[in-house]
Amino acid sequence: MTELQTEAVRQVILDTNIVLDLLVFHDAATPPLRDALQAGRLQWVATTPMRDELERVLAYPQIAKRLDFYGLSAAQVLQARDALVRTVEVPPKASVTCKDPDDQKFIDLAVAQRCLVLSKDQAVLCMAKRLLALGAAARAAIE
Repeated sequence: MTELQTEAVRQVILDTNIVLDLLVFHDAATPPLRDALQAGRLQWVATTPMRDELERVLAYPQIAKRLDFYGLSAAQVLQARDALVRTVEVPPKASVTCKDPDDQKFIDLAVAQRCLVLSKDQAVLCMAKRLLALGAAARAAIE
């Protein structure tokens, strides 16, 4: 296994829906991810625009209602996120393009960091083979 492959296993990028599942909804699929992050087996990497997107989504009325239901505030979710994330610089655009422009930032970082991006978004998941060719990966959950 090469050093890049080892790094790809160690680092992970979470799209906004996965972040919501992890930090707000406590989706049944997230305990392995949460455990790996807390144990340091995975390093969550993200950029400032990714945080900005989460902050914007947390203000959506339907999400705000869910925050109220779970007794959370947007500030608490952002604080929990910040405690788990290593923020990195925004990378240059990758040589592959996502069908959804809002998801391009996740693709760019996955390629630049040569790591896994977790997403439920079909526009990201359908890029799995192209990402593998560039030393990155896309999956819906930790395997």
